[in-house]
Amino acid sequence: MTTTVGDEHVSVTGVPTGLFIGGSWRPASGGATFDVRDPSTGAVLASVADATAEDGLRALDAAAAAQEDWAATAPRRRSDLLRRAFDLVHEHTDDIAAIMTLEMGKPLAESRGEVVYGAEFLRWFSEEAVRIGGDYRTTPEGTGRGIVLKRPVGPVYAITPWNFPLAMATRKIAPALAAGCTVVLKPADLTPLTTLFLVELFRRAGLPDGVLNVVPSSDAKALSAPIIEDRRLRKLTFTGSTPVGSALLKQAADSVLKTSMELGGNAPLLVFDDADLDRAVDAAVQAKFRNVGEACTAANRFFVQEGIADAFTAALTEKVRAFRIGRGTEDGTDIGPLIDGRAVDKAAGLVDDAVARGAQLVTGGERVDREGTFYAPTVLDDVQPGSDILTTEIFGPVVSITRFATEEEGIRLANDTEYGLVAYAFTEDVRRGQRLAERLETGMLGWNTGVVSNAAFPFGGVKSSGLGREGSHEGLEEYLETVYVLTPDPFAA
Repeated sequence: MTTTVGDEHVSVTGVPTGLFIGGSWRPASGGATFDVRDPSTGAVLASVADATAEDGLRALDAAAAAQEDWAATAPRRRSDLLRRAFDLVHEHTDDIAAIMTLEMGKPLAESRGEVVYGAEFLRWFSEEAVRIGGDYRTTPEGTGRGIVLKRPVGPVYAITPWNFPLAMATRKIAPALAAGCTVVLKPADLTPLTTLFLVELFRRAGLPDGVLNVVPSSDAKALSAPIIEDRRLRKLTFTGSTPVGSALLKQAADSVLKTSMELGGNAPLLVFDDADLDRAVDAAVQAKFRNVGEACTAANRFFVQEGIADAFTAALTEKVRAFRIGRGTEDGTDIGPLIDGRAVDKAAGLVDDAVARGAQLVTGGERVDREGTFYAPTVLDDVQPGSDILTTEIFGPVVSITRFATEEEGIRLANDTEYGLVAYAFTEDVRRGQRLAERLETGMLGWNTGVVSNAAFPFGGVKSSGLGREGSHEGLEEYLETVYVLTPDPFAA
């Protein structure tokens, strides 16, 4: 069950289109498929097996059957599997990048960057797999010895988003497998091909049957509900919107599932008068326009201090006007299409609302008149309180600038949101940077940098941006249970 995907610029053969359950590729139980489209043209790239609720439970059957043996597998063997997968991903960088660009739209250069980033989770957790520790210590009373063990939580259901189809999969698969958990993975129906290709590489790396199962589906609710309700499932991990994450948490509560939720963001980016202007502008371009702005970590609300605001806005606008819009597979493209027409409508609606409330449209602010789902890179200045763009995750190439006078005002504006995933701040004052680190209500802070994600450090947010962490040793803990054993004093008579 494979196909060839491509356009006049790139082509990849052997891309799986089926479900992967119990170590083999198969069609959906009802025989149904759904189409995956290129957002730059609307053309169908492939038809993928459309998993039913029955298929989802079969995948959980396979994961549950494999759980005991995988948990008992030596950490070094689990590590070696992840390392072989890492090597295969790098060997197929061009194939994965092409698939990703075709189904998601980002420029090829960015897709290649995601391959490097996504693969790092495989390497990092291959190294962490052999370092799962425990503890042994004397009780305070001296009457016994306490042993603390770590063991895998059990079968995992992982739901990944469409915007980083490789990295969001490896960020969940790698720690789960390193910890000794088996996995059922549902990729986003807009971009399943990258994940399916990744799973095929795992198969070639020697993946044991049932350890990793993948069930793409066009009906996430129908597929997910029976899996989450099944008592054999012990962990739910999700990356996506806060409303969906909240609904999943309610479902998970009935079975008291261990959960990790990486949810929505509304990232503030603060530029203070003492900032290095060139560095702040370059980093702001990364923080806003990476992945066409379709990232939970994208800078959503720009707060610029009055003394530097004119210079910052002018320099940023100059770079934005120089962007080349095009298909991600075309050489020289800076900004590709948004994922679908709904994303374009959302960006256009937010810009129109902001302008109607008094914002100044500096550049952009229009749909691009060409095939596909494109929206022009946009800069808005002097965005007014009450504008929808200040409270809504944009997920598009739109800069929203509000000016502030004092540090206190900047912090207040930055914290005026239900979200708290990441923040960015540009200042050369070390003491101010330390104050921001302690006062900004965020799980992550990029201080004089526009990209924070790194497999070796904990990724996650506070408030409505989620629960738990991914990456680092904290990411491994999300897939482990703690067991305490008390033994008598070995020296007692």
